[in-house]
Amino acid sequence: MSSITELLNIKYPIIQGGLQYISRSPLVSAVSNAGGLGVLTTGGMDKEELREQIQEVKKQTDKPFAVNLTLIQKNIEELVDVVVEENVPIVTTGAGSPKKFIPKLKENNTIILPVIAAVKHAKKMEALNVDGLIVEGQEAGGHIGQLSTLPLVRQIVKATHLPVVAAGGIGDGHGLVATLALGASGVQMGTVFLATHECPIPDSFKQAIIEADDLSTIVTGRTLGHPVRAIRNEMLQEYLELEQTNASQEELDNLVNGSLYKAIKEGDRQRGTMQAGEISGLITEIKSVAEVITSITSEAKDVLKQLELPY
Repeated sequence: MSSITELLNIKYPIIQGGLQYISRSPLVSAVSNAGGLGVLTTGGMDKEELREQIQEVKKQTDKPFAVNLTLIQKNIEELVDVVVEENVPIVTTGAGSPKKFIPKLKENNTIILPVIAAVKHAKKMEALNVDGLIVEGQEAGGHIGQLSTLPLVRQIVKATHLPVVAAGGIGDGHGLVATLALGASGVQMGTVFLATHECPIPDSFKQAIIEADDLSTIVTGRTLGHPVRAIRNEMLQEYLELEQTNASQEELDNLVNGSLYKAIKEGDRQRGTMQAGEISGLITEIKSVAEVITSITSEAKDVLKQLELPY
């Protein structure tokens, strides 16, 4: 058993990524029931909505689950209070430092796993006495950092003494084994769970992932310092062209305003931002969450049996 499975009390070292505005109770409970760690996201929620979602997850599973806290949310203090009041066992954090909330969470014995994208951030989090690190490379969907998963994970494993969860560009059992070889204790996967029956996004979004190949995702927003990976479409191509002409932030913002909603609620494949990772090209069919996790873990076992040094 890897240290992350022991720490989180889960069967498999697989964490479902915090898919903003998407990860709600049916998906979260399905992942936890299948032996992974389901993660509920707080994006767009007020405190009562979060409380309701947490209670729904508890009705649907008796297994551990987590809440992903987006630290730049205006109502973040209220959301942290709800997490503590509802005795959520684990939190993942992003978009800032959890420093302010660590004493309150630790007092409640909440396990804290920040998402980071650089060695310097890993060292800062270790000094704050967090419990583990989710190390995300730029292969991931959504907001990304500058470094790729493979070199980033290895450097952070060497630089800290905390359990490391690798994220970004991991889509099957081969990827899981590769990250374990780097010294990670487990993986966080987001895109693979988008293409599941339990995921509440429109079928058109799921189909875009199924149809994707290795070159289907692009990164926009680099000129603004806020890069985002998503599936290429008409709108994002326009965005790239505007970036190349040094368009203002206002022009770029006007183009993408509401585009995430268009993707995850309306299923608009041309004007919506369908955030997904580079591994989209590995996904060829929509499965249940249980099928996804069984496939990944079975494949990983087979890969380990077949591994042999060529010298």
